[in-house]
Amino acid sequence: MIEKNYQPADIETRMARIWEESGAFRAGRPERRDARPFTVVIPPPNVTGSLHMGHALNNTLQDILCRFERMRGRDVLWQPGTDHAGIATQMVVERQLMERQEPGRRDMGRAKFLERVWQWKAESGGVIVNQLKRLGASCDWSRERFTMDEGLSRAVAKVFVELHREGLIYKDKRLVNWDPKLLTAISDLEVQQTEVRGSLWYLRYPIEGKTFNPDDPATFIVVATTRPETMLGDSAVAVHPENERLKHLIGQHVILPLVGRRIPIIGDDYADPEKGSGAVKITPAHDFNDFEVGRRHHLAQISVLDQEGCLALADNEDYLRGLPEGAGQFADELHGVERFAARKQIVARLEDFGFLERIEPNTHMVPHGDRSGVVIEPYLTDQWYVDAKTLAQPAIAAVRSGATTFVPKNWEKTYFEWMENIQPWCISRQLWWGHQIPAWYGPDGKVFVAETEEEAVGNALGYYAEQEVITPEQGREMALDPAKREGFITRDEDVLDTWFSSALWPFSTLGWPDDEEDVNRYYPTDVLVTGFDIIFFWVARMMMMGLHFMKDVPFPTVYIHALVRDEKGAKMSKSKGNVIDPLHLIDDYGADALRFTLAAMAAQGRDIKLASSRVEGYRNFATKLWNACRFAEMNGCALPPDFDATEAKETLNRWIAHETARATREVTEAIEAYRFNDAAASIYRFVWNVYCDWYLELAKPVLMGEEGAAKAETRAMVAWARDEILKLLHPFMPFITEELWAVTAKRDGLLVLTEWPRKAGGLTAEQLALVTTTSPNDALVPPLLLALEAADFSDPAAEAEIGWVVDLVTAIRSVRAEMNITPATLTPLVLSGASPETKARAQRWNDVVKRMARLADISFADRAPEGAVQLLVRGEVAALPLKGVIDLSAEKTRLDKELAKAEGDIKRVDGKLANEKFVANAPEEIVEEEKEKREAAVARKAKILEALERLRNAS
Repeated sequence: MIEKNYQPADIETRMARIWEESGAFRAGRPERRDARPFTVVIPPPNVTGSLHMGHALNNTLQDILCRFERMRGRDVLWQPGTDHAGIATQMVVERQLMERQEPGRRDMGRAKFLERVWQWKAESGGVIVNQLKRLGASCDWSRERFTMDEGLSRAVAKVFVELHREGLIYKDKRLVNWDPKLLTAISDLEVQQTEVRGSLWYLRYPIEGKTFNPDDPATFIVVATTRPETMLGDSAVAVHPENERLKHLIGQHVILPLVGRRIPIIGDDYADPEKGSGAVKITPAHDFNDFEVGRRHHLAQISVLDQEGCLALADNEDYLRGLPEGAGQFADELHGVERFAARKQIVARLEDFGFLERIEPNTHMVPHGDRSGVVIEPYLTDQWYVDAKTLAQPAIAAVRSGATTFVPKNWEKTYFEWMENIQPWCISRQLWWGHQIPAWYGPDGKVFVAETEEEAVGNALGYYAEQEVITPEQGREMALDPAKREGFITRDEDVLDTWFSSALWPFSTLGWPDDEEDVNRYYPTDVLVTGFDIIFFWVARMMMMGLHFMKDVPFPTVYIHALVRDEKGAKMSKSKGNVIDPLHLIDDYGADALRFTLAAMAAQGRDIKLASSRVEGYRNFATKLWNACRFAEMNGCALPPDFDATEAKETLNRWIAHETARATREVTEAIEAYRFNDAAASIYRFVWNVYCDWYLELAKPVLMGEEGAAKAETRAMVAWARDEILKLLHPFMPFITEELWAVTAKRDGLLVLTEWPRKAGGLTAEQLALVTTTSPNDALVPPLLLALEAADFSDPAAEAEIGWVVDLVTAIRSVRAEMNITPATLTPLVLSGASPETKARAQRWNDVVKRMARLADISFADRAPEGAVQLLVRGEVAALPLKGVIDLSAEKTRLDKELAKAEGDIKRVDGKLANEKFVANAPEEIVEEEKEKREAAVARKAKILEALERLRNAS
């Protein structure tokens, strides 16, 4: 028995428990061992995370695909798991220690600290998993993985060692994004570019051989900088080789102000003649662009900052090398001064000596750490790198060849731009939480890379025995007694970038390298659903690792979903206060309503503008379905065991079968093409408009009439179409459909494991055999299958009759709304020049059409009467005589006013959009809002013009 009111909270809790207890989501179920696998790996959320709207969209779309393919009989593995999130997790635990006034990380020591992190993970690290379950994610939760679990750790070590052995992992001194607060290198994704109002300092650099005179431009060259503190590490000044004003200086030298270092003036295209002074200071150790310029010109790399962002000048050999006598005093004065305090002191001293020409206000982008919030420094340091350029080549080729395709396809351009300009990938992080790098150092700094410490010890003992650093006897003792090799080799303290372990996700989660059976069955996966912001950081790296280690792409399709913005189109952020919490929406409206909203708005390549009102609207859609099922139940609609919908006799029932087949085809093909919004729109239209508003309404007289064959068939057909709806809607709204599936009839199993509707009723075994064995061309099989399936439920005659009723009533209702005719006012209808077939239809459906269209009567005539609004319905004229019903003149005046208002709105928006200054300076969401206003006004104008044309014809 269906409850009177739809209560999503009660349903969702109960259904989630039923699914879990039944093992409905498990891959490799006995009955599907011979089925074709369908594999999706979840983009692993951070173990510290909680569900945000991006997660909600991403996982809803994955779940739609998984539930769809599971119902189509595939052996679905949706592989879940979480990422250890090195920096975020370490910060959470350190903050917890501080709040509890317990010893800090360094006081505690590495081993004890890691124990605390694992303890935190066990207690609090599963929050987002439970939130995903609330959303309805049908992952195989029995296979949940964690990037730091034992199996994945073995995979990480193996990959590191093999890549190192092949020369694709190495150690190098390069610039990295350095966080002076967290004291670690971070990835570009963890850097936020923030607009800052700062200054541009113009500095005079004296030209060697000329007596410096601040008033004589011939004695110096001016450079402009936003970071004057880094000038202490300058090793050149660059001008463009074609800079007519400055190119004569190329090859000369300047004397670095305050420091006294002699540095060259070089010619390089990097110096833009149109920016600043036309000359730029080159500081290879403190700027990524300067680093590349320095490599091209073999310049010294002089780092003047320490890990905490303080000046490091005393005992800095690179800085002090070649400086004139007395320069060391300046170094001692500024040594240890924090970078921004040092900036003020350096600028003041430059001004005192006449080296500061001027200061200009300058708004520019400054990199900040997304976790620490501090300004990030390009920092020269020894780190581990992956030769990404070499690994990228097969990954580029795979997309070019079509082995992997992006949807929408335009994201391939972004992929290629990133991959073809790829730099070495810095994979080491100065953290404790993470995969510790499997490298050990001997007493002379020799590195031993191995999967285990035992293997590294063995390699080291063999090496040093050969070098006669130790005797064979000492080697045997060390091998047998760990205490005797204490300090002999030491492990690298750094850990790996979390993206390194997640790059292995499509095969490491399947048990590689230990479990070949699952890897062989479920790799490669079928599709990856992810956001555009990690195409490079994750998608590209999975491509590289999958092709290198598995010799196959990890996924043939990458679906890139859009961004979820607020209702005005602004990007959600805590600082703006416009973040929408998906859990709050689930609490208020239910998970099904949220899921359907996200799917319905997930148009390819278009960001989602989310408003809670949209979610509320789809909650109403769920209620509509609920009430329709209750109506069916109260009218005794049940599906007999032997019922065959293809044998329906009643025109109305043949029509709903035809429409059900159409909806099935539309939804199926849209999901297959990743057009989630089109699939949602099709099922919404079918449920709300076709089934509820038309079929049930047209069936009421039969259901409430006398018992008989027509009533029995209609009852069965109402139930049959309802069941097909529940199947089609299940991937989008799993909770309510599973509940209704359970309470509307005695079922053998769960809806989640029920067979997906065939595109139009299905083929018999004989038909299927006929197509697949007689077609000489495999390319013809899908169209032939579709043609045979469509033939099962296709009923042009039924569609023509009921479609005519629907179109006629719809057209009349539209005119009544346009003309402001009240529901109480009954109007006549004249069918002009009607064919015998139309006359027969009108007589058969006379009472229904009059009731639904609010008509006084229906008559026939050769011509439409004067003063009638004429409607073209399926090629024939239906006329509504409105003289005496409404004041045609007054109605025209009203519509003229509405037209003028619409045209005024269009003109106002066009004026704004034609203003280049407005388009350039207004926030993106404001510009989009104006465009939407224009679209709405244009649509309104078109409707008004149509109504005016009808009035003119009626006059």
